[in-house]
This record gives sequence, structure tokens and C-alpha cells, in this order.
Amino acid sequence: MSYIDGFVIAVPTANKQKYIEHARLGDSVFTDLGATRVVECWADDVPEGKVTDFGKSVQAKADESVVFSWIEWPDKETRDAAMKTMMSEDFTDERMDPEKNPAPFDGTRLIYGGFEPIVEL
Repeated sequence: MSYIDGFVIAVPTANKQKYIEHARLGDSVFTDLGATRVVECWADDVPEGKVTDFGKSVQAKADESVVFSWIEWPDKETRDAAMKTMMSEDFTDERMDPEKNPAPFDGTRLIYGGFEPIVEL
């Protein structure tokens, strides 16, 4: 069964194109390491909740937009192997080099996690 890594982040709205360029370059690393699909979604209809919502979850400011992303892997083993490779001291890839592909957002407000699908239609 597939495995999903999910992400939510606040990105300065003015940095939308920079984010797209950053994602296109960096996300290709995941597919090279076995991901079957990477999806980056820019907020379009994201309501403000009374208790919580996507914006609150990443402390989005008025001049920021929420991005919801996921990486689909064929299975958890492939994902774990890819993450092990990326976290190793020997891993060097210019696409992930912050000097060559700087993140156009505050990474300290990124939320992420790995998810096991329980229903697929």
C-alpha cells in the first residue's frame, strides 16, 4: 500500500513564483528517490475557522498564503530508504542546497508528517 508525506506551510503571497521554482527543482529529488507523485497546492478556498484552520496551524500572516503538499510513495519502505539517503552525511544534491535553491518561506512554521492511507477510492 502507498505511503504519504504531508506538508502545510505559510508562504509569502509575493513569493508564489519563487515557491513554484523552488518546488519544481527540489521535488524532483523525491521522484528520483522513488516517489510516484508530488503535489503542491496553493490556497484558493481556505476558510478561517473559529477554533483552528490551515492558516492558524502554520501561523500564516495576512500577506501569506497556505500551501498544502504531499508526496506519494509506493510504500513506507521506499519512503524510509529515501529519507535515510537524504539525511546521510554523504548526500549531496544541488537541488537541495539552500544556497542554490533557497526556500522562499519560513521553514520553522512548516508542519509535516507521514501517513498510512486507510481508505483509497
